[in-house]
Amino acid sequence: MSAAGPAILDTAPGPVTGAGASRLRMPAYKVQRFTLWALTASSFLAFIEPSPYEIMFVISALVMLATGLRVIREISLILFILLAYNMGGLISLMPYFDEYKPVMFVAISFYLSITAIFFVMIMMEDTVGRVEALERGYVIAAVFATVAAIIGFFDIAGLGPMFTRYEGSRATGTFKDPNVLGPFLVMPAIFLLHRVLIGNARRPIVNLLVLSFIIVGLLLSFSRGAWADFVGSAIILIGLNFIIARRHTLRVRIVTITAIGIGAVIGVLAIALTFDKVSQMLTTRASLSQSYDSGETGRFGLQKRSIPLLLESPNGFGPLQFSRVMGADPHNVYVNGFASYGWLGGLSYVALIAATVFVGWRLVFMRTPWQAVTLPVWASFFPQIVQGFQIDTDHWRHWWLMFGLTWGLAAVSERWLRHQAATRAAQAALASASANARP
Repeated sequence: MSAAGPAILDTAPGPVTGAGASRLRMPAYKVQRFTLWALTASSFLAFIEPSPYEIMFVISALVMLATGLRVIREISLILFILLAYNMGGLISLMPYFDEYKPVMFVAISFYLSITAIFFVMIMMEDTVGRVEALERGYVIAAVFATVAAIIGFFDIAGLGPMFTRYEGSRATGTFKDPNVLGPFLVMPAIFLLHRVLIGNARRPIVNLLVLSFIIVGLLLSFSRGAWADFVGSAIILIGLNFIIARRHTLRVRIVTITAIGIGAVIGVLAIALTFDKVSQMLTTRASLSQSYDSGETGRFGLQKRSIPLLLESPNGFGPLQFSRVMGADPHNVYVNGFASYGWLGGLSYVALIAATVFVGWRLVFMRTPWQAVTLPVWASFFPQIVQGFQIDTDHWRHWWLMFGLTWGLAAVSERWLRHQAATRAAQAALASASANARP
């Protein structure tokens, strides 16, 4: 991300600000960026409810509303789909209104949808500055989560039970589940990789060290999905940067840094394997198929057997009722969409994902002042969309952060491109009129 980003950004459609107005507004921008930084920085502490993230979201929303947050027409489509999605959950909840957990499940879905809309809207102004604030906070959160993961996995100071699950074999860090910790660490790792890859990191060695440290936390989660997320995200990020690079020297740099990065990952793995506990777990978890995956009672068997039942149930099974009906959780966000939100919610979720995939892949190839910041966001997000076939991702806070950033960056990019096209058309019309007016 270029340090000149905010200056470029001020040329985008939005409030007109002169030199005097800029001096007046800068303190507001600093407060806005700080609250966004604090929002993602607090996201690592997820095993208490309400978490600090929820508190900081309320503060961030209030600050943005007080200092300027516009409702934009670009949110109309996703707002409509999200309303249909949550309405499906509310209808499916009706038989379970007297049960606390189903009610909270639907309430959380509604809350996360609000956070997504918030992230869309904040991208319309000071885009690069706000993304960078969110990024810096997220990296700090990832470092804290990784510290807790290491402390837990190696049972430092007897804190193993607090920061691990499954008899200390998998690190959870400050999360409730290792399968959430792992994916949570992917996006900050990709942000750091992107900084180093395109050469805009102020301290490249420090960034590489922090990246390596976060990869340790990713490894100790022993989440196969998270490992696949990281590899897939890195490949997408490297590939996109190579394709859109305009200079041969940048492409050479990308290839060189990629080779160094692969060597560094191999080095981290080699060091990790010297610990017997890590080596044993890595051997176990590296298998593509686990005992709980296969068979009629495995996750894939349950998903397959649930489909005929869901086709006969317009309202699904009800929020959190899949395990009651089938004996275990669905571990598939798309199946869960129909099970917990009914046909209305399930179809809405599929539509939401389809629209997001189209918008995201289109976004990364738009030549705009924000193209550089879109790449790590989409590279991190797309593999976790795909991961939804393997795990329930609908209540991951960071998933909805990436969702909101993707749509927000798409909205501001579309608006900027329309503005540029209108400016060129006006200039062409003016030039034509001047030529015709000559004697």
